[in-house]
Amino acid sequence: MKKFKIVPLCKEFVSQIRKTNIDNFGNQVYEQLAAGKGPCRISLKPFIVGQDVRLVFAYSPFSENNAFNQSGPIFINKEEVEQYSDIYNFPTELKADKENFPLSLIGYSKEQKMIFTKLVGDNDIDLLIAEIFETKSDVEYLHARNSEACCFICKIERV
Repeated sequence: MKKFKIVPLCKEFVSQIRKTNIDNFGNQVYEQLAAGKGPCRISLKPFIVGQDVRLVFAYSPFSENNAFNQSGPIFINKEEVEQYSDIYNFPTELKADKENFPLSLIGYSKEQKMIFTKLVGDNDIDLLIAEIFETKSDVEYLHARNSEACCFICKIERV
């Protein structure tokens, strides 16, 4: 039985960003040759350094405006890509590469307040997510973030 689902950026949202070349904060979206592995926030696949072209823009994964509403730069592929579809499992390529993707899980309440944090470290992130949702009933959803850059990777919802 699945305990969670991964929520990448949706293609409709990204389509608007690509169309206007402006993010939700009024900033110009810019492109760059991938200097790091990312990942793309749509496909949740690592970029190929020196080959993939990515778009960079400010993003906030929150709907409420409060003190916990963190925004920051994220990356997507410049070219159209398929949205991550194995939603009941954390992306294998990200969880296998702990050097390039050191991960943290941050839990939020229904009121969108940060109430829990956990470094993934050597833990299996799929088991850790399930454990958090089993033991922390006040955690409504999680964000996976890069522990070093603190940038948002994806939302994780209860099922």
